[in-house]
Amino acid sequence: MSDSLNTAMIATDSALTLPEQIRALSEQLGFADIRFSPAQANQHLENYQRWIDAGFNGTMAWMERNIDKRFDAGELHPGTKTVITVRMDYHPNCENDFDILNNPSKGYIARYALGRDYHKVMRKRLTLLGKAIEELAGTHGYRAFVDSAPVMERQLAEQSGLGWIGKNTLLLVPGVGSWFFLGELMTDLDLPFDPPLPKNHCGTCNQCLVDCPTDAFVSEGVLDARKCISYLTIEYAGSIPMDLRAKIGNRIYGCDDCQLVCPHNNKAPETQEPDYGSRHNLDDLDLLEAFQWTEEVFLKKTEGSAIRRI
Repeated sequence: MSDSLNTAMIATDSALTLPEQIRALSEQLGFADIRFSPAQANQHLENYQRWIDAGFNGTMAWMERNIDKRFDAGELHPGTKTVITVRMDYHPNCENDFDILNNPSKGYIARYALGRDYHKVMRKRLTLLGKAIEELAGTHGYRAFVDSAPVMERQLAEQSGLGWIGKNTLLLVPGVGSWFFLGELMTDLDLPFDPPLPKNHCGTCNQCLVDCPTDAFVSEGVLDARKCISYLTIEYAGSIPMDLRAKIGNRIYGCDDCQLVCPHNNKAPETQEPDYGSRHNLDDLDLLEAFQWTEEVFLKKTEGSAIRRI
């Protein structure tokens, strides 16, 4: 998908209904799925507050703020009547993940961060989607979000039927798994909501809970971020606790273990988005090489990457 894409290049069949045309537009923009949901997710508030009260968010104090906006998109973007959720697959390949993890001379980087920063890719596409919808429905108040505001994106996606929240707290999609990004377009258009799935499909499987390297799961669907490798290697600014250091192994940026062992990811599709392909050999990185990077080399190797967050 070219960065030069614009709304003039997007067309739909005028015989389709507005929701059908929006779905067609999303497909042209490279999104793998799109769903419509209500603006509220208040049914998840009590569990979320209980999680915060237990301190499982660690030093991520921002998760304690803007609770009203977090559970009501209308508070975050006034006038919102519908949340349009989109999915974009990102896994560049499904072959060498375990090989890297089992090789102590290599450094494992979470697969979502191997290519271009997803915030930039998806936000631009969502903005184009909003503009294209204006060509169909007239001016509407909309705002695009990609992991950049207090949005309960997995919960909104679940209640729109895109997937279900698994025992590893990730959204899982039937026949697809969890190797994807989510983004939201909040709009004041009245669109028909998609129904949630009738049930989740984790069943009796507990593989994600059992195989977590640091035993970060307190129970099914409850993660103690303070023990999560993704938190420790990306969000946490302090010194990693001694008792967790050996368990981190060669994971130098993030962790995918609860996705790698999930049976629903066995047939996960490879991304069709060139921007998410691995850059600078980051999917097969020698630790000794990384140890020798100067600041200049680090900045060059991670230009345009989510890794710049650290």
